[in-house]
Amino acid sequence: MSRTPNYEFQEWWNKQREKNNNLDPPDDHHHLLHHHKHDHSHSAPTPSFTRSRNARQLSWVCLLKFQQLAASLGWLSNGLFHLFRTANRRIADSASFRGDSSRLYRAIRVFLAVVIVLLGFELVAYFKGWHFSPPDPTDVLGMLGVVYAKWLDVRAAYLSPPLQSLANLCTVLFIVQSVDRIILILGCFWIKFRRLKPLASVDYDSASVEDFPMVLVQIPMCNEREVYQQSIGAVCIMDWPKEKMLVQVLDDSDEVDIQQLIKAEVLKWQQRGVRIIYRHRLIRTGYKAGNLKSAMGCDYVKDYEFVAIFDADFQPTPDFLKKTVPYFKGKDDLALVQARWAFVNKDENLLTRLQNINLSFHFEVEQQVNGIFLNFFGFNGTAGVWRIKALEESGGWLERTTVEDMDIAVRAHLCGWKFIFLNDVKCLCELPETYEAYKKQQHRWHSGPMQLFRLCFLDILRSKVSWVKKVNLIFLFFLLRKLILPFYSFTLFCIILPLTMFLPEAELPAWVVCYIPGIMSILSVLPAPRSFPFIVPYLLFENTMSVTKFNAMISGLLRFGSSYEWVVTKKLGRSSETDLVAFEKEAEPLMRSNSLHRSSSDSGIEELSKLELSKKIGKTKRNRLFRKELYLAFILLTASVRSLLSAQGIHFYFLLFQGISFLVVGLDLIGEQVS
Repeated sequence: MSRTPNYEFQEWWNKQREKNNNLDPPDDHHHLLHHHKHDHSHSAPTPSFTRSRNARQLSWVCLLKFQQLAASLGWLSNGLFHLFRTANRRIADSASFRGDSSRLYRAIRVFLAVVIVLLGFELVAYFKGWHFSPPDPTDVLGMLGVVYAKWLDVRAAYLSPPLQSLANLCTVLFIVQSVDRIILILGCFWIKFRRLKPLASVDYDSASVEDFPMVLVQIPMCNEREVYQQSIGAVCIMDWPKEKMLVQVLDDSDEVDIQQLIKAEVLKWQQRGVRIIYRHRLIRTGYKAGNLKSAMGCDYVKDYEFVAIFDADFQPTPDFLKKTVPYFKGKDDLALVQARWAFVNKDENLLTRLQNINLSFHFEVEQQVNGIFLNFFGFNGTAGVWRIKALEESGGWLERTTVEDMDIAVRAHLCGWKFIFLNDVKCLCELPETYEAYKKQQHRWHSGPMQLFRLCFLDILRSKVSWVKKVNLIFLFFLLRKLILPFYSFTLFCIILPLTMFLPEAELPAWVVCYIPGIMSILSVLPAPRSFPFIVPYLLFENTMSVTKFNAMISGLLRFGSSYEWVVTKKLGRSSETDLVAFEKEAEPLMRSNSLHRSSSDSGIEELSKLELSKKIGKTKRNRLFRKELYLAFILLTASVRSLLSAQGIHFYFLLFQGISFLVVGLDLIGEQVS
């Protein structure tokens, strides 16, 4: 934050300068100069007078600069004070330092103990001069010298070679994944250059009501206290003939007050003439997949041709169906039309800005390129329209994984169905604003694909699709982007790089540590050009998130219990207040056209008003500490000290800033501060 300019001092200084220019100096030396000036009126001013005036101006400039420096130092010290006070409060709060019994956490803790011992050993060797000239075993040495000489032999002969082999393997995987990303970027540029995009064969704006197909709209939700109103309202005002659309609110909430609120909201829209029903399962099995499977089992579903799915925090535009459903006309092999996500809170904090970079690349590059050139991509679980026949022929919703959207997409692809991605059709939604919510979301998104890969690997091999599609599914879709990416990013930058500081016989070149990651970060930011100032935080944060993604990937691959956990991503309903006003305005014509009785309408609103107070009652949210990230921060900072002893410039700075990044995330200082 820039300091407010000191206009009062500036005005006073300008007056003093004018006074010096207009008035003669009062001292005797300047008085003599004054007479000398009259005698030589045509001569230039004396150098002594000029130097005296410039010296006074320089003193005031120095004073001004000193004042600015003092204010900047004060601002910095105040910020650091608040930062350390917040960190100290969270460390002192025993409730936030929850236990972690995962295998990865225990391994990281052992790793930290090892690097601390190694750093102590290297510091002793450094101060004894052995760091630059190792002790000669033939000389008379003490016990410590003999141990250090033996350690040098062991690390050179037994420890460094396997570490170097692992580093080379991860480097190759890094290069392969980077080439894949470059190819995707080139494909995206080709799409822009050739202006390739799907074409719809019908326009429903000028069609009669009989030409509109029957569309079922589903809103699965679970304890969505903050966003249920805006999601239901946005769907109910969509521009589609009411007799051709049915809305299913699929409520899996286990809190009675939330169930009552959602029922009242559904009743309100029913009284406005919208065909909307409320469904609640008594036995909540299979999470979202079980919820959707139960809804598709209703008898009336057979009357509908398409089903549109929106998660509880999504707000489709009124013309969403008119922009997506026309693409099905004349394409009997088309199963899915997927729209792009747009975010109402992408500029809320640093965490949401970094998420926006990731998801912008996912939609603009990955989804669009795969949709244009392969007619296949992973269904995003929401903001999409499915042909119900394709769902049924592909086996319907299955409860075997936590990524039911990817599961149905893979099975539909193996059955020969095609997908379309619409990059210019956007659906508003909300990004998680706390690191805890984002971490749980990422754990589910990276453990689920590995569950699915184990289950469908043989099905892919046995399927009748072409070998090109099989290679794309196995190598690119699953292995390279879901397994290899989290594996090498965590192993290379959080394990191998710190170890190479203590085992210098194995090394990572600077282009692996700095240059290639920097280029890849620039390419990743291209779809979101406004995010270019956040390139460095994005690179550091992606490496920081690698521990969560690696842990999730291993859990899903080896079927650990945590891989089947489903935690609903918490939303804050940032745009709910303004959106509800718009929904009310849009709904007024509905109320007038259907000639509703005021008494029945008031009864629904009255019921909603009675429950409105309970919306504000919720669990107290707290920031917490994340132990894996904290321990990795200490590992990287310890390795940076060892790198400093070796005078390794790029490696030192990378380890230092990456360690600080892990420390900030471990102390939960990124994202929304809630306690």
